[in-house]
Amino acid sequence: MFKINRKLTAYKIVGKTFGAWLAPLITGFLLFLMKLIVSAFLFIDKVFFKIARKPNLIQPIVIVGNPRSGTTFLQRYLINSGLGTGSQLWQLIYPSIILQKIIKPFLPILEKISPARHHSTAAHKTSLTSIETDDVGLFFRYFDGFFLYGFLFAFAEKDFFTFFDPKQRDTSKRDFDWFESVWARNTHNNDKPYIGKLFSLSTNLPAFQKRFPDSKILYMIRDPLNVIPSGLSLVTGVLDKRFGFWSLENNIRAKYINRLYNALIILLKRFHDDWVNDRIDKSRVMIVRYDRMMSDFETLMDDIFLFTNHEPSAALIDEIKNTAENQRSYKSKHKYDLSKFGLSEEKIKKDCKSIYETFLAE
Repeated sequence: MFKINRKLTAYKIVGKTFGAWLAPLITGFLLFLMKLIVSAFLFIDKVFFKIARKPNLIQPIVIVGNPRSGTTFLQRYLINSGLGTGSQLWQLIYPSIILQKIIKPFLPILEKISPARHHSTAAHKTSLTSIETDDVGLFFRYFDGFFLYGFLFAFAEKDFFTFFDPKQRDTSKRDFDWFESVWARNTHNNDKPYIGKLFSLSTNLPAFQKRFPDSKILYMIRDPLNVIPSGLSLVTGVLDKRFGFWSLENNIRAKYINRLYNALIILLKRFHDDWVNDRIDKSRVMIVRYDRMMSDFETLMDDIFLFTNHEPSAALIDEIKNTAENQRSYKSKHKYDLSKFGLSEEKIKKDCKSIYETFLAE
């Protein structure tokens, strides 16, 4: 496996692709400074908090699935319903217990310079105080992971996907240690399980289950004809808002979209292959179909309560009934079409044939 300087490579990619040479230097310096501050406070945490020295997680619940498969809705709903605790975006960026106490009063100011202002679109509303995917924390801590590939490295002249593939470069110990540290800190003042969201686990779930054998996984699956173009639209929408993606030359856009498409397909197929070849402990995984979440939310939640050993209150049951009605009438404001990305129904169905047969057969 080849080695690369991720920061230098990212700088060159942004400069060559978007013509931005000065702004990335400033951003890079600020990220470096932020990492130093966070590292110092993480060390201080260990002096005052036992949980920081010896993280102790009990049955974390992790939602896994491709972007735009309903993972954000389900994670936020379960947390807001009291089934567990998750991390807001600012807590993933500043995971120190002590640092969070210092920063919290300044969140309205930080919101104005937050990376969320580029990411919040019709497809995915977010802010510093929104519950977010834990993949973000990995990006800010190590400047690594599928976020880095999807938003930057897929633009490179050379395709770096294998560099980020855990089957080629295994960073499981580093990543899982970090998740455990952050999750333990963000649940230190309550006894509820942590509810995380990691789309990257689609490629590495067996290793995660080995490290966290009492974890419970909710795997979200949605029709590839919807989830693939929706995922492409989400990422390119963010890039267009920040860099003017759709103003780039056609060949640059086409190369990027093709690589991102392939990455999204691999996320689906890797989980599928681990599933059908029994590399995943299926007793600790619940498959959640997006169409069922939209049309049969009440019985789905009953199954989730059973799977997670949660006893819902009468008030929550009433709330679920109201949400079920809203789900059945929900119309997304996020619009996209296959032709915009050079795709066809035939291609997606062919590339995802095994996904349909295993998870989406009627």
